[in-house]
Amino acid sequence: MVFRFLIVNSLAFLWCASLLLYRWQSSGSTNFRFLIWNIFLAGLPLGAAFLLKWARRWSLALPLLAFWLLFYPNAPYVITDLIHLRVLPYLPIWFDVLMIGSFALVSLLYGLQSLDLVHDWLAQRLPHWFGWCFVTVALLLSGFGIYLGRFLRWNSWDIVKKPDGLMQDISSRLLDLHGYERTWGVTLGFAGLQFVAYLMWRFRLSLNPEVKTTDGHE
Repeated sequence: MVFRFLIVNSLAFLWCASLLLYRWQSSGSTNFRFLIWNIFLAGLPLGAAFLLKWARRWSLALPLLAFWLLFYPNAPYVITDLIHLRVLPYLPIWFDVLMIGSFALVSLLYGLQSLDLVHDWLAQRLPHWFGWCFVTVALLLSGFGIYLGRFLRWNSWDIVKKPDGLMQDISSRLLDLHGYERTWGVTLGFAGLQFVAYLMWRFRLSLNPEVKTTDGHE
């Protein structure tokens, strides 16, 4: 099971990387190199969620959950890289749609896998309702994180490097809900997209319940 998990996710990464390398070779330019960094960041919460499976004590689990929650928005964030689509020399735009779309889809799937693993871990230790409350709050925070990253250019690690500036931007929006319509539009929009995608992911095996039940237990 672990071997298959690693192989499938590695193949997905290699598919994305091969498209980007082909673009670099064909165009002679390293445009879109940020995609490699972004998909790496998208993989971090998946790694944290994978390690969480072996956490038996809350003293170990809580730091992993905090790390996961902090870096999880990087997974769906890659969807917003579609904003960079434009007609460029050497290759047709459909190739860039394929390339950026591949990075976005794989990164989103990394995120959904990690969310599923975290949800399962919580479902085995806490009431059923708590797991879904955690998922809902995490996705709302993720939508807000996507806004902070795309429009205000904050990164996950800025909570340590530049906490004052980050907290100022966050508090100004929380204290003036009507003055930042785009903030809440992006937050709720991307949270909603993730929630719908996660419901589809979570219940993907509902027609085959002997493989996995809807509460996450094998």
